[in-house]
Amino acid sequence: MPRIGFAIDNRACIGCHACTVACKAEHLVPLGVNRTWVKYIEKGEFPQTRRHFSVQRCNHCEDAPCVEICPVTSLFARPDGIVDFDSDRCIGCKACMQACPYDALYLDPQTQTAAKCNYCTHRVDAGFEPACVVVCPVEAIVSGDLDDPDSRIAQLDRAQKVQYPKVEKGTQPKLFYVGGETAAVDPAAAPPGREYVWSGNDGRIDERALRAADEEAEGEARARRVYDPLSKPRPWGWMVSAYISTKAVASGVVMAGFGLFALGRLSAAVTTQIMIISIVFLMLTGALLVGDLKQPRRFLYVLLRPQWKSWLVRGAYVIAAFGVMLPVAWIAGLAGASWSAQAWLGGVLAVLAALAAMYTGFLLAQARGRDYWQSPLLPVVMLVDALAAGLAVLALTGTLPEAEAGGGSASLLAVVVSLIVLTSVEFLTRHQTRNAERTARLILRGPYAGWFWGGVVAVGLLAPLVILLLSGPEAAACVLILAGIGAKNHVLVQAPQDVPLS
Repeated sequence: MPRIGFAIDNRACIGCHACTVACKAEHLVPLGVNRTWVKYIEKGEFPQTRRHFSVQRCNHCEDAPCVEICPVTSLFARPDGIVDFDSDRCIGCKACMQACPYDALYLDPQTQTAAKCNYCTHRVDAGFEPACVVVCPVEAIVSGDLDDPDSRIAQLDRAQKVQYPKVEKGTQPKLFYVGGETAAVDPAAAPPGREYVWSGNDGRIDERALRAADEEAEGEARARRVYDPLSKPRPWGWMVSAYISTKAVASGVVMAGFGLFALGRLSAAVTTQIMIISIVFLMLTGALLVGDLKQPRRFLYVLLRPQWKSWLVRGAYVIAAFGVMLPVAWIAGLAGASWSAQAWLGGVLAVLAALAAMYTGFLLAQARGRDYWQSPLLPVVMLVDALAAGLAVLALTGTLPEAEAGGGSASLLAVVVSLIVLTSVEFLTRHQTRNAERTARLILRGPYAGWFWGGVVAVGLLAPLVILLLSGPEAAACVLILAGIGAKNHVLVQAPQDVPLS
């Protein structure tokens, strides 16, 4: 089988946008979104300036992150290497948009499903070249079989100095640039501003913070965008941040409850309160998950048409199993099951609760487009957050037996100290990649600094620590802990999405 790819010859490109127009006409792409687009970058100072054009589109990766994360096989790789999509299967979860390091996917405003360049498969199957290739007046876009040594694209790859975008991501893109300008290929070398034509930056992208995180040469730092399509909105909004927090409570109270059971401090009344709290917050989690989908009626596709590599699928089955086991364990306890039976059921339920708390960390890591989410510490952080949230809710509702005598402060204090340590490691240490450092800059010194220093550190960590050390009201400490966890999840989900990918 051929291994089809694209070459963009920047030595010839004149930035005419014929490829963009042809693509829109061929696929009836709605206004406001693009499958292929052209970005203009300028470098230097007048009169010594030069403009560079960069054609952007799907790279049809050999190891496509969008295919791996898609829960319903809406995105798939054909035998010839083209990464295609089926809008009739898409549930609108937008995970593919987070996974793509090249910002190639968009949400179709008409169908509310993900879409992108599909190499004009209907033309390729009929023996024709993609529309953008045919229309380019200077033949700057080259398509063909990368494995055919006689093809023009293979000759360019072999004979010219070429640049594959973001090879460090390990996606093995089947698109390369000939004579590419580094500042045009690296999105943060010329970050989106608010002064160029069609700028869509509403201020959430802090250009100064992004550049301050770079250690580039002075000449590259002068690169600037002068033309670009409107910026895409963040794929994941407040519902995703909130669902991580509600899921933490639902799983955390069960983990804390199993600890009480192991210590022999779990009565039937306490069990009932724990189960009710967990079920309520698990229902909120499900409502937020489904509510964030652009095609919520297709939610059952995740369970009925699963793509098992996706952590969205694995997480959905974990949550479903957790939701089934909750009433089973509850009823077994009310029915007077033996201690060993209750211990076995409680252990299974606690394991499912831990997996439910942690799986989002693995899902975020699967979103390879966002470097900040690649930390192996994320699942551990979410597990500890869940335990902290569970203990806080139990103490706040008077369900934690030790709370009546003030003994709950010891467990809460231990959890707060753990949160302080993990937060310091997660947010304040040096990160491995430039994009992760850029995200950290946005959090620590950019638009999210108030959320982090005020919400996470001051409200969620230091204030509860002081209250508990001074034997203050546990209820106040619990509320602040929960607020801090919510603020942390907001920062964790939103900030990485502000680092430009194209």
